[in-house]
Amino acid sequence: MKYDFTSIIDRQGKDALAVDGVGENPGFAPDKPKEGFDVIPMWVADMNFATVPTVPEEVIKRANHALFGYFNPREEYFQSIMEWQKARNNVENLTKDDIGYENGVLGGVVSALTSFAVPGDGVLVHSPTYIGFTRSLEGNGYKIVHSPLKKDDNGVWRMDYEDMDRKLKEEKIHVAIFCSPHNPCGRVWERWEIEKAMEIYKENDCLVISDEIWSDIVLDGHKHIPTQSVSEDARNRTVALYAPSKTFNLAGLIGSYHIIYNKYLRDRITSKSEKCHYNSMNVFSMHALIGAYKKEGQEWVDELCAVIGKNVDYACNYIREHFEGVEVSRPEGTYMLFLDCEKWCKKHGKSLEELEKAGWDVGVAWQDGKMFHGEYALRVNLALPFERVKEAFDRMDKYVF
Repeated sequence: MKYDFTSIIDRQGKDALAVDGVGENPGFAPDKPKEGFDVIPMWVADMNFATVPTVPEEVIKRANHALFGYFNPREEYFQSIMEWQKARNNVENLTKDDIGYENGVLGGVVSALTSFAVPGDGVLVHSPTYIGFTRSLEGNGYKIVHSPLKKDDNGVWRMDYEDMDRKLKEEKIHVAIFCSPHNPCGRVWERWEIEKAMEIYKENDCLVISDEIWSDIVLDGHKHIPTQSVSEDARNRTVALYAPSKTFNLAGLIGSYHIIYNKYLRDRITSKSEKCHYNSMNVFSMHALIGAYKKEGQEWVDELCAVIGKNVDYACNYIREHFEGVEVSRPEGTYMLFLDCEKWCKKHGKSLEELEKAGWDVGVAWQDGKMFHGEYALRVNLALPFERVKEAFDRMDKYVF
């Protein structure tokens, strides 16, 4: 491979929540391990790979000019997004006007929500549910209405369209959050699935906030289909949110963007986010995106997806061969596994909390899936060098399961 996905990088003391946050936030972060075990960070969704070299190159080049006053986004910023979306997602005719900066995807979610719903309104989300959606909705006074995903006979997570339609009607819901690819289940929705969901949203006059932050991390020949691309109606009722942060591990630099084609939606949402003056771009964030969305970035992401695919294959096969009673649906995108440990826990008379703690004690810093509305679930981050993934599963086998 051209890029380095094998080096084990020491992140301690380098502003890494994934490592330094262990044991620091009870109820959210894992506990610190027992003496003799180092932390293998498999919880918060960032990667243990150095980003593509063109990102620090661009940031350092800008930092060498030591004036950091007010600025407007460069044309190159918008052009980089347009070229990236065309190359990765087959998006044609995207214009600068369609693109808007967001301090984060969740900030964009809240701006859209508060532009078209008031506290107390119901908002439809699929469950299992990303914890960021839960906190954003609850923190702003909305009523969360879950439509549970269901596994088909092949163990593939599917939307329950009848349940979606019924709840939209019964709860008089007019705003929904759609996660594509889905976190934490790892589904990369097929076109027909998105089309069917969008028909239901259309029938119920529902604004769709589509979180597509994982759209670049797609495995094994699966293809991300932008929600806005499935119909003209979808194009006009959807607020799509993207970021280089998940793809290139840039969360600490802040910086996301929306794509909104409908001028009415765009004007309302932009007005909402601008009035409090929070939504201002950082100059290094701009240059990081420009660096990430270069040709080298495309090559890097292709290699990244191959590395993650190998890790996913190893993990899923290991679980099936060694951990009886633990179920996993192989993700089609993202780098997260969502383990269902109910059968194992009941067979062994253990609570999920006891199982989690057994992993934390030996440095397997996985994440409590109850935060994602999985009663017996664990979320496991596989964006690590392969040797670390192997070490983690070896510890699980010897000390946990």
